[in-house]
Amino acid sequence: MTPFSQPPQPLALYGPDFAADPRGHYRRLREHGPLAPVRIAPGINALLVTDYQAAVDLLRDTHTFTKDPRAWQATVPDDSPVLPMLGYRPTALFSDGEVHARYREAINDGLALIEPHVLRAEVARVARRLIGEFAATGRGDLIAQYARRLPLHVFVTWFGVPSDDAERIVNGIAGMFNSAEDATTAYADLVRVVTDLVAARRAAPRRDLTSYLLAHPADLDNDETVRQITLLMSAGHDPTTNLIGNALLHMLTDARYAGSLHGGAMTAHEAIDEVLWQDPPLANLSAHYPRHDTEFHGVRLRAGQLLLVSYAAANTQAEPGSSAPGTRSGSSAHLAWSAGPHRCPAKQPALLIAMTAIEQLTSQLCDAELDVPVDRLTWRPGPFHRALVSLPVRFTPVDMSATSGPDEAATDIRHGAAEVPIGP
Repeated sequence: MTPFSQPPQPLALYGPDFAADPRGHYRRLREHGPLAPVRIAPGINALLVTDYQAAVDLLRDTHTFTKDPRAWQATVPDDSPVLPMLGYRPTALFSDGEVHARYREAINDGLALIEPHVLRAEVARVARRLIGEFAATGRGDLIAQYARRLPLHVFVTWFGVPSDDAERIVNGIAGMFNSAEDATTAYADLVRVVTDLVAARRAAPRRDLTSYLLAHPADLDNDETVRQITLLMSAGHDPTTNLIGNALLHMLTDARYAGSLHGGAMTAHEAIDEVLWQDPPLANLSAHYPRHDTEFHGVRLRAGQLLLVSYAAANTQAEPGSSAPGTRSGSSAHLAWSAGPHRCPAKQPALLIAMTAIEQLTSQLCDAELDVPVDRLTWRPGPFHRALVSLPVRFTPVDMSATSGPDEAATDIRHGAAEVPIGP
């Protein structure tokens, strides 16, 4: 049992060393047992759950643990770079019980309006346009020119974000996940963008998800609506970008793909599934706090103490083929979407976006290969995500101008504020 007074030295998860070798860090953390001490920002410590069964138990135990961070937050400086990710807001992520159910119902009902066939068609159209912007050059950065821009289009379109604010959304979300010194400023700007959007839709509703959330029977006020939208954007854009990027890297470097994005033995679906097991785009999160002093998997916990779940570490332990005792594995048992009542509600749209993005790229740039040695790729620092800085590739130049229809040439991300079909 780990006593309150003698915790081991916490291992830092926010610097370049962790970004370069997260698996090595997870191996060292497991030496402390199912929960290990970590530092997620200067002066900010937490316990990281690295054991699969302990993670599942934590995610499902709403009696012992709360998602409300306010008791813990009172002990953290107001300018801490992790607060944009972990600080309290009136959203489904930071609520329990009936309050959580009210917010979650509005989110679930809103996401249910996104017709899969419409989403797939829209993502495919934008994917072809984005690929066409660099296909003729024979080189490209699949993060900056593709994986980051494609999910952005989805959010701009479905929430009705003004075109001029698109980059502010990306910068705000990236700043949150990086948890660097400018994280608080980045999040504040994201909130300003969404606040203006919500005010505009309250005054003049349109056919978009922002207007739907405002009209939902949950009767969200303006601030609650702003917070649910920022939650959906932050939980959707960066992780989806990273899922696309990490899966493409997997396909470019795994020998089973025959050294090519197209024509290998493995499929995009298999690449995505393996990345969700081995390199999940959201590596560590699911903040929980004991409601009272307690013991959990042999570790004594204080009321209000911060616990985070390492999906990446738990997945590695429970991955199919793992010999670790006491774990349960299977094709759908990974924790990349979390588990329990706070399981990600946008799993299907995110998978559809990532799958379509990869299929479109592999069908157009079939001989793409890395343009730098794999050991020269760099990863964005930060305790929460697994995110490439860039993914440079080279390929045979392709002229896609002849394959673009008139609608594709005329429509792009700048038309995101237009009304879209979001269901009946």
